[in-house]
Amino acid sequence: MLRRALLALIAVAWLPMAAASAAQDRDVQPGDMTLGRAEAPVTVVEYASVTCGHCAAWHNDVWPEFKRQFVDTGRVRFVFRELPTPPVPVATAGFLLARCAGPDRYFDVVGDLMREQRAVFDAPLDRLRAIGARHGVDEQAFQACLSDHAALMALEARTNAALDRGVRGTPTFFVNGRQLQTGNSLAELDAAVRQAGG
Repeated sequence: MLRRALLALIAVAWLPMAAASAAQDRDVQPGDMTLGRAEAPVTVVEYASVTCGHCAAWHNDVWPEFKRQFVDTGRVRFVFRELPTPPVPVATAGFLLARCAGPDRYFDVVGDLMREQRAVFDAPLDRLRAIGARHGVDEQAFQACLSDHAALMALEARTNAALDRGVRGTPTFFVNGRQLQTGNSLAELDAAVRQAGG
């Protein structure tokens, strides 16, 4: 049953992509995970996957300093949106686990998944189970989490919403509703945040 649940999102309908809406990528949407002041002058939205190598590199190398300079200082509200990438069952399981750990531990779980991405690829269920245990998700909760049909459907809806907005890959960043085209280095994000008034 667990494996069946993990494979459920392989069949997600990849709908035609439309142009991204600036309002949708500035305002918090249902299911978004956020850090920082809601009243911050700049909102940075990241679409990412815990199975995306570029996402892991950004979260491991850039995120700590970005968070320190922009989120912790109140200049930026950071919005994280899940967009599972291959292997989709592993990404799906990772996101479900992060949500089962609860809002206060969500970003800690995502951080562990990004740091341990290679190990998770090698032994997905074992590593996910270990990460979950580290964040208070016991075996019973782990099994229930990864077979939660309602949570799977909610993730599918968020995935389709991202595709409808025209997001074509991960990581993709929007700064106050405008897609960052030049890259995602700290310097480029700094320039975009300053230009947006942060």
